[in-house]
Amino acid sequence: MNPNLQHFQQSITQELDVIKNRVRSLIGDAHWGEEGRYKEVILQKVIKRFLPNNLSVGTGFVIDETKSISKQLDIIIYDNTLPLFFFEDNFIITPPDNVRGIIEVKSNIGSASRLGCIIEELDNSLRSIFTDNQLKKLFVGIFSFSLSFNIDSLRDVLSKNSSINYISLGNNYFIKKWLVKDRKQLNIIDRESNTSDFYNVYEINNLSHSYFISNLVTQTCNVKAKKHSWFYFPIEGTKEIYKMETISCQ
Repeated sequence: MNPNLQHFQQSITQELDVIKNRVRSLIGDAHWGEEGRYKEVILQKVIKRFLPNNLSVGTGFVIDETKSISKQLDIIIYDNTLPLFFFEDNFIITPPDNVRGIIEVKSNIGSASRLGCIIEELDNSLRSIFTDNQLKKLFVGIFSFSLSFNIDSLRDVLSKNSSINYISLGNNYFIKKWLVKDRKQLNIIDRESNTSDFYNVYEINNLSHSYFISNLVTQTCNVKAKKHSWFYFPIEGTKEIYKMETISCQ
């Protein structure tokens, strides 16, 4: 029997969904903040399964040589072969050079404008620490377990250029930032300026969370995505056939 890799990837999204619902069944609407913290923990644990031993997952702050400090970051993927400034359990304070990925985790995002505020706050914090060249190499993502707004209302939010390159909104919606040079590769023809980077919005049922994690792994580990796409990105015909919209960045 041949392996069904799409079902395997879907099971990652389903696992996160099951744990989310299990906690909500026990505590209801009480202790909302603690539920949010628990979701950060379960996402950390799932991510750890797919990373090599030289990469660790923590939470904390990034501080640079000018003593500028980031906001508290929900998830930091970092190279554990390099020294940290502080480490206690999974809480870290690290210089920028160690960092390979950063994720902001949300239980639910209730509106497109709220997503815009989350993007702006994270982007501003990271730009105070990292150079543009450093940010281009980082995986910078926003991961929301669910959403309660119309996905068609994202144009204004995503047209503003930011360092965020991956967004997972609930089980079904995945957003990836592409470089301007990828327009030709993806056969994108539109009436907008073709001299800027852009976001593609995809509807990939029960694969949003797993595609987010797969992109995290391939980028932070320098995996050749094309060579291993049969495992990490198993949608037949590629996810491009499920693209809802292309949004150019200003």
